Amino acid sequence: MKLQRTHPSLGPALKDDYRKVRQASLALAAPLSAEDCAIQSMPDASPVKWHLAHTTWFFETFVLVPHVPGYRPFDPAFGYLFNSYYNAIGERHPRPERGMLSRPSLDEVRAYREHVDAAMGAANNVPHALVELGLHHEQQHQELILTDLKHMLSRNPLRPAYQKQWPLTPIRARAPNWVGFAGGLHEIGHDGAGFAFDNETPRHKVWLEDYEIASHPVTHGDFLDFIADGGYRRPQLWLSAGWDLVRARGWEAPEYWTRRDGTWHTFTLHGEVPVDRNTPICHVSFFEAEAYARWAGARLPTEAEWEVAARNTPLGGNFLESGALHPLALREDTPAGQLAQMFGDVWEWTRSDYAPYPGYRPAEGAVGEYNGKFMCAQYVLRGGSCATPASHIRATYRNFFPPEARWQFSGLRLAK
Repeated sequence: MKLQRTHPSLGPALKDDYRKVRQASLALAAPLSAEDCAIQSMPDASPVKWHLAHTTWFFETFVLVPHVPGYRPFDPAFGYLFNSYYNAIGERHPRPERGMLSRPSLDEVRAYREHVDAAMGAANNVPHALVELGLHHEQQHQELILTDLKHMLSRNPLRPAYQKQWPLTPIRARAPNWVGFAGGLHEIGHDGAGFAFDNETPRHKVWLEDYEIASHPVTHGDFLDFIADGGYRRPQLWLSAGWDLVRARGWEAPEYWTRRDGTWHTFTLHGEVPVDRNTPICHVSFFEAEAYARWAGARLPTEAEWEVAARNTPLGGNFLESGALHPLALREDTPAGQLAQMFGDVWEWTRSDYAPYPGYRPAEGAVGEYNGKFMCAQYVLRGGSCATPASHIRATYRNFFPPEARWQFSGLRLAK
């Protein structure tokens, strides 16, 4: 991605993309009160108001200030409050304290967005690649708005719903099977056609042995069987660090599950509902995914295995635009030898450490902070989720989280 490339104006297509992405963020916040938008329920999450401001800060900081002569920032203090990197003297607003920002108000943050959007609409000679990067960065935060909001609402004793309607889909069990792939020398990584984050490059060769991958992701019903068989009580199934977490945090089931009158329930963005056996499991950590795979006599795929398997699979799936905001059971049968639900529904843990590809070079300056500095003690997830914008995902996309993270729509698919 050549960030120095400029054009006289953004052009109709990019302007339309900009308008749609920016409006989509506001639409996610529309059902919420100012109080909803200000709360931070854990250090790893951020308030909705902060997401709305931070994505705006990106365009102001990286596009308008350096590339539009005479542009006046909306409020110089916002550069400190809403940045996500350390400035030249090592300062940034501490992440765990984002929920303390009662001021500026939500109305002021909306005015900030309007100010920056007006300047972007009139901007000339700005790097189009930076604008595109900013839009994909905002789509990342759209997903975070929903996952962080879900965690916050789950901590309310009333268990309130973000939206009341429940997604309807035919529910029936699907027979899982294995799909084989030939080993040998393969290429993975982005090929340079269209947008990609720098962590998806460079494209490079990997050697794989023959392997099989499950046709369907693991379901809630599968995980119910794991729990019933003592999965959370058998240390031999767990990596040692995972077993330490099971004992320290009292894990008995995935995040958001509660047991009442002998039945497991889960909290969703539509409120609390009984666990549906046929939908893909979500909100499990890497440790839980790894323990389940061992219990099932299989393993997690590597990210290279996942990408090679997925490269010829259509990108359609249950994404943010469906409005379901929850993993869904399949609507149609999957032909033999094909993979189902590789994209959308749930992010799928892989067994791969999040590390740079051979020959990787982070982008210069602060924009390089978004990938290069975080390649430590995290694992790669693939495929997107029910909260991911459809235009944001591709087979080479590398998501990454610490192995204990559970508040994302994270699930798994088996390999052997």
